Amino acid sequence: MNGSCHCGAVKFTYFGQPERLVVCNCSICRRLGPLWAHGPEGKIVVDAAPDATIAYVWGDKSLAFNTCKTCGCTTHWKGVGPSTPQNMALNMRLCDPDDIADIPVRRFDGADTWAFLD
Repeated sequence: MNGSCHCGAVKFTYFGQPERLVVCNCSICRRLGPLWAHGPEGKIVVDAAPDATIAYVWGDKSLAFNTCKTCGCTTHWKGVGPSTPQNMALNMRLCDPDDIADIPVRRFDGADTWAFLD
């Protein structure tokens, strides 16, 4: 499955089909509105110039949210903490809607309980 930011400077591939997509209500996700597909490096590949994105790291500094410097689309996050260095997620809202239409969506409470709400 392939996607890209609006201007095409950041492209990504999710090899295979995600088991589920995740909507999170944490303080950053509720503002960004992404639809995450999680996976390890290798299952997920991001194709972009080294300086194509701005990384935003906050809170416990375990995730870096990457946004295209040109068009402003948040494309992915990558684990940067010692417990999640290879975890990643892609913003599947940047894929063709038909490609993700049949993938189940789960709601995750990242604001309070750190549990799925379904």
